[in-house]
Amino acid sequence: MGTTTSELLAASSDLLNVTAAFVAGLFISGALIWAVRFGMQVRDRESARPRPDEQPTLPLSGPVHEIREMREPDEMPHAAEERERLMPYELHHSASKRRQDQHRGRWDPGSSGSFGSGGLGHT
Repeated sequence: MGTTTSELLAASSDLLNVTAAFVAGLFISGALIWAVRFGMQVRDRESARPRPDEQPTLPLSGPVHEIREMREPDEMPHAAEERERLMPYELHHSASKRRQDQHRGRWDPGSSGSFGSGGLGHT
């Protein structure tokens, strides 16, 4: 039996699909190789990584620990005259300051109740 036109078209279509897939694969692999080479060039232009002796170290006094202290509001300073305005250098650095008395008040049993507890409150 002879080959029909539809069989020839199907065979040529399969060949065209395989060829297109091969060309696309070559293009993708070429793009990946180019990207790796480009990344290597960029990395070569970067500054060198720090050596082990250049790494940060602990201070001689040891690790820094958290400081726990009692704070109180730091009042806004008043201008000398009512019309005078305060300049930024006349203001304090933060909204709170270290309290003189660092003793932390503790709860005394029977001195207060929680809200809605029905307790006697402050006695």
